[in-house]
Amino acid sequence: MPAPLARPAERVLIRPRHRFAAACAALVFLIALGAATLLTLRPPTPLTAQAPPGEFSAARAYAHAEVVAARTHPAGSAANDEVRSHLERELRALGLEVQTQETVGAEAGHLSGAAAGATLAQVRNVVARLPGTDPTGRVFLVAHYDSVQVGPGGNDDAAGTAALLEVARALTDGPAPRNDIVFVLTDAEEACLCGAQAFAADHPLAAEGGVVLNLEARGSTGPVIMFQTSERNAALVDVFGEAAAHPLGTSFAVEIYRLLPNDTDFTAFLDNGFAGLNSAYIDGAAIYHTPLDTAESLDRGSLQHHGANALGLAREFGRTDLTRLDAGGDATYFPVLGSLVSYPGAATWPLAALALLTVAALGWLARRQGRTAWSRLAAGFGLTLVPLVAAPVAAQLLWAAIVAIRPGYATLLDPYRPVWYRLAVVALAATILLIWYALLRRRVGPAALAIGGLGWLAIIGLVLAAVTPGGAYLAVLPALAGALAGLVALRLKPDGFGGVLAVTAATAVTLLLLVPTIVLLFPALGMKQGGVAALFAVLLGLAALPVLDLLFPAPGGARGLVALRDRRLGAVPALVAGLATVAFLTTGLAVDRFDADHPVPTHLLYALDTDDGSARWLSRETDPQPWTARHVDGSAWPQDRFPGLGGLTLQGGPAQAAGLPAPKLTTLADTTAGDVRTLRLRLEPQRTVRLTTLHVSTGNAAVLRATVAGRPVEGTTEPVEGWGFGVVFHAPPAEGVEIELVLRADGPVTLRAMDASDGLTGLPGFQPRPAGVGVVGSHSSEMVAVARTYRL
Repeated sequence: MPAPLARPAERVLIRPRHRFAAACAALVFLIALGAATLLTLRPPTPLTAQAPPGEFSAARAYAHAEVVAARTHPAGSAANDEVRSHLERELRALGLEVQTQETVGAEAGHLSGAAAGATLAQVRNVVARLPGTDPTGRVFLVAHYDSVQVGPGGNDDAAGTAALLEVARALTDGPAPRNDIVFVLTDAEEACLCGAQAFAADHPLAAEGGVVLNLEARGSTGPVIMFQTSERNAALVDVFGEAAAHPLGTSFAVEIYRLLPNDTDFTAFLDNGFAGLNSAYIDGAAIYHTPLDTAESLDRGSLQHHGANALGLAREFGRTDLTRLDAGGDATYFPVLGSLVSYPGAATWPLAALALLTVAALGWLARRQGRTAWSRLAAGFGLTLVPLVAAPVAAQLLWAAIVAIRPGYATLLDPYRPVWYRLAVVALAATILLIWYALLRRRVGPAALAIGGLGWLAIIGLVLAAVTPGGAYLAVLPALAGALAGLVALRLKPDGFGGVLAVTAATAVTLLLLVPTIVLLFPALGMKQGGVAALFAVLLGLAALPVLDLLFPAPGGARGLVALRDRRLGAVPALVAGLATVAFLTTGLAVDRFDADHPVPTHLLYALDTDDGSARWLSRETDPQPWTARHVDGSAWPQDRFPGLGGLTLQGGPAQAAGLPAPKLTTLADTTAGDVRTLRLRLEPQRTVRLTTLHVSTGNAAVLRATVAGRPVEGTTEPVEGWGFGVVFHAPPAEGVEIELVLRADGPVTLRAMDASDGLTGLPGFQPRPAGVGVVGSHSSEMVAVARTYRL
């Protein structure tokens, strides 16, 4: 007797005893996929000093980081001079062409150190060139070697500087590249990006532009993320995906960064027409710009990631025809299991439209097959707004409650040990979603809720396509995958394997796309904006509703996209998620306590007015910590006397006057032609300072144009408490800075000179910080400002 014909695959039914097993298998697969995704978001294993010469070794690079971050070294300091000498020696020992660009650089971007004035700095950039054999352009590897005034910069940016020294060693060990490779170790990045601007605008090697790879850090650990590109980045992204040892980046990060008022040295190169990529590791941000940013805090894995990527990219760009890199538009790209997936940005709108149409088709087919009704679809779509709104709001309220319990968090970018708080936010989002689903599943139906969730994903995808095109994939692709899976499931037997596989595959797509985003959003935005990560966690949950429904029966005869009916969905999952939220939160509060190694941050500066000998303690803390409250009492401070501090919102407290000299302002020339007066002045600090400033009163003078240290600057700036045009000069030379003002004035001109040094120890009335009290990462922390008025 001949064997019976096999049934078509899509009609094979799951036997009752295998139903729950199939659902569990899908869940286990997705959990394993999520775990694998998380593993790809970790930094690589650092290589030892015995690694082959042609490879990047974090151990070899770390030896340089220890030298660079031996002590605090802001631009203009003696310690910075020592770091520069080390860099020059090391690069010359490799046989590179080394020079120091010593000049005055103007500001790029807008940093908090600008103090509401036209900002410049005396800079000393270290520039080394590895000549190419047949150049089609130049590749610039960039990091800054200066630190902030309160910390040694072990991560920001000794890590980048040390990585470039090790990359230079590895490149010189192999064959010469086709293109010139130029190492640019910039000065005064922390002050004003002035070193990068001076190089990009004025250095002969930069005259024809090129490709820039900038290395940065905003923390102490985590994977290195390529978070910013130049425009028309498709070719650059292709090279990054193929040549970086561990490519991790997303076009969503690029879009968000373009909208934010943040800057690095990369800004100066973009402003001057360069192409390139900007990379940084960003977790562990609690130590950013603080005394805790030491070489010891540097994660060797993050250093390995930085250097291995930079070396691979330098080699690839070193042999690439650089004249072809500006072809094409922006790419959409994202990480998938350690690789970079990309597609042309031109596909953004077609994919968004296709996703919306496919979701609509799914709703129509589900209604036609009797899986739901139009009224249920409308209810499912409208009610999906509840978790989309409630989860982000709840996450923000959760953080507000945590800050109320632990006020020191208010001035931190992120807690010292934030993992438990991050898990609490995800668990809270899951709790809200599961409660919502449990309450509405019986009334509205699983199919209507699933399709409603996909509808919102499609609409959010359209919004992202309009606002941040590089981030549209985060909603568009999950919506499209979910809708296609739903269509497949509806065309197959409800109890068949095909439907299970379809919805599992769609959820896998969403998981691969959104898990990296959720993980990276936390360190990128900090717990202060944890609601953004909560929103994406809800989007992931909405896309996964059909898989969740596999484990439970469709209530009251309503059927889902896939109908496995073994047990009822009760409050158990929501209860588990809620208990997890409480457990994670409690653990976070227990684990992340302030102590000597993890101090509560405080902010304090000292301001002395030599006109009348008055002095004030000043702090930007809105609710001063107990130590800060010993110095400030919340009283007002004479902001009009210190325009060099910019528009800082500060609280004051009385202080004893220190015997510190104010900067000296000398008139070198004073001429008048008609109603235009020209003043040539010398602004000369009388002590060792980090910066000096000069502001002109708006009372009776209007500055037409000005020249500072030979460089023309804009004649107007944003007024600050009655002061108009201002100059801020970082790392001033001992002989002072020459300033020429061309102005119209009705009578004598009033000018306010200020300079600022660092370090409060030794000031009268200063009470040293006890163990467990630290310093806020700020350009004004620990500042000693001395000001004087001149009338000319």
